Amino acid sequence: MLPLKENDKPVVQKLLSAGCCARCVLRFCCVSVQAAYRKPHQETLKELQAFIGNTENGKSQDPVAADSTEENNKSHDATVPEPADDPPSKRAKLELSGTEAPSEGDAAEQKLTEEPSVCVVCLGILQELCGTTQAVKIAEKVKAEKYEFETLVLSVSLPAQLCVREHSCWLHVKKELREKSMAVDKDDVVQVKEAFKWVLQGLVAKEIGGVAVVARSLFEISVGFTHKETDADCHFLATACADCFRPTKNKQSVFTRMAVVKALEKISDTKFLTHFACPPAKPTSSCSSQDVQCLHQCVFVAGRYNKYSRSLPQTPWVIDGERRMESSVEELIAESVLSSFRSEGFNFSSSGREDVDVRTLGTGRPFAMELLNPHRCNLSRAEMKLLQETINNSSDKIKVRDLQIVSREAMGKMKEGEEDKTKSYTALIWTLKPIQSDDIAFINDIKDLTLDQKTPLRVLHRRALAVRPRVVHSMKTRFLDSHHFYLEMRTQAGTYIKEFVHGDFGRTKPNLCELLNTDTDILELDVESVDVDWPPSIPE
Repeated sequence: MLPLKENDKPVVQKLLSAGCCARCVLRFCCVSVQAAYRKPHQETLKELQAFIGNTENGKSQDPVAADSTEENNKSHDATVPEPADDPPSKRAKLELSGTEAPSEGDAAEQKLTEEPSVCVVCLGILQELCGTTQAVKIAEKVKAEKYEFETLVLSVSLPAQLCVREHSCWLHVKKELREKSMAVDKDDVVQVKEAFKWVLQGLVAKEIGGVAVVARSLFEISVGFTHKETDADCHFLATACADCFRPTKNKQSVFTRMAVVKALEKISDTKFLTHFACPPAKPTSSCSSQDVQCLHQCVFVAGRYNKYSRSLPQTPWVIDGERRMESSVEELIAESVLSSFRSEGFNFSSSGREDVDVRTLGTGRPFAMELLNPHRCNLSRAEMKLLQETINNSSDKIKVRDLQIVSREAMGKMKEGEEDKTKSYTALIWTLKPIQSDDIAFINDIKDLTLDQKTPLRVLHRRALAVRPRVVHSMKTRFLDSHHFYLEMRTQAGTYIKEFVHGDFGRTKPNLCELLNTDTDILELDVESVDVDWPPSIPE
């Protein structure tokens, strides 16, 4: 039985006469029992017809309903009977003669009992568009995409004009509700989206194979609808409430659902009714369903990489639209990762970056990848280990370790206090003036040397001009010959090592040229360690 009240009868009759479908009638009666919407809409229509038919006859078909009539006058609920085999609203009529026209009462009754056309409010969305056919269509799309998931959430995108039509129907029944002293507000009306989900979620879950449909999930199925016939329904609002509709670069139309709702909250009932029919005009066609979209939330993969090549950039190197190197660290890693997770794209980030001619040795540099719309999301430890081996066997230019799946929240640890961390380097230094080992010995005693580094010329095109203080915590020299020596350094993260060595035309002070009182330059540079304790180490 439908959970309706005696006071609902005039509202039900008015909505059915206006051309509302059975489920929209339930919505406007604020029925929040999900099971009521899951019945076939034709069956619900018959129950509604039987419900209002009792009023027409002045009696109930059910003793329980009859006994409750007196109580209803005291604002108590009435029991709504199940439809009989021959409900009063479909009772036999006397045959009319060929020249005799039906009375006005018979015409109204016939209007209610006819097979309903497209709903004037939901535009068919809560009729045939949320049945088994739609559920099968969604399930076929999901199966074809071969996603792996444990739960799913169903989202719906509706035409903005549904808000206008719903507002019109609300005004149509508002007076009736007030006269019955029913304390109902427009916000109490069940939303089309909610009713749609209540009907379709179970059907989709059944078609897919019993997967739980929940309110929040990593896997989302999006269903969208359009209705070109009524697109113009919103247009009068642009004149009536112009400040609610502002053009934006990313939106194809100013008539977004949010903008329309805002305008409807602002416009007066009188002004609305001068521009839009109440109840809404009947459409000739149902909404068209758009392609079903599937989206899995991002998966995050982290690890550490070593770079052994002095001709390999960290990311694709493109200058003036022209690619300069064949590959990059991120591409060599991403190729196998994308394949394993069947991801549609990725975003790569790391704890700092090295120049194309700099190697990264030691335990490597921490990195993370945000995998976009992965079709797989749960790789076992064994599979992750195999993935790591695949990456390492694909090229001798890089190697990864500690490859693992991490959470979005854990990603922040890589950047956390990044400039407070330390990094260790080994540089091969050239000097213009011949040197002896004693000439560079004093460098070993320098501790916590503070540098003022103006943004280097070589990165000025992509970094803001500023003077950044950086600290060289310690240095150690190894004499090689009269013009060369190795310089081992432990510095604050973010220190420009090359600029410290050659001075960058005086933009870094102090610099090695000043310390040695001769021109110096850097021939080779290796990153020995990046002291970021993330991601967690995985034993080999």
